[in-house]
Amino acid sequence: MTEPAPGSPSRKSSARKPTDTGQPILLSGGNPQIAKGYGDAPVQAYIAAMPGWKSDVGRRLDALIERTIPGVNKAVKWNSPFYGVEGQGWFLSLHCFTKYIKVAFFRGTSLEPAPPGTSKQKEVRYFHIHENDQLDEAQFADWVRQASRLPGERM
Repeated sequence: MTEPAPGSPSRKSSARKPTDTGQPILLSGGNPQIAKGYGDAPVQAYIAAMPGWKSDVGRRLDALIERTIPGVNKAVKWNSPFYGVEGQGWFLSLHCFTKYIKVAFFRGTSLEPAPPGTSKQKEVRYFHIHENDQLDEAQFADWVRQASRLPGERM
């Protein structure tokens, strides 16, 4: 394989640059590549960059989390939005995959009822949302409320 000429974009470096349209790059599965940051702005940038139907669902989830936990802390880490409580750590994150959005509850095994998706990590439980799923907002808000009261993850 030949080396690229000096000053020309290499295959590796071009994957890290914003697209020509200024939109974030979508990583495998359509997960937006958003720079690490704390607060609402990077989370809103992530949600805006979620492809297709996922952006609308992302806005609904974000609004539901904010209504359920006023003053919730937000950040984007590892290309995923995180939600937490000051002094307690992070209690959930979102991540885009090709066919669904994965909500990770870091202490999910302590929730009643526990979210249905299992994990290799002992306490984590997942909730997957597919395009045509009807979101049970009351159940989701209850999980968020319960999760926010548990010790969070320090990351």
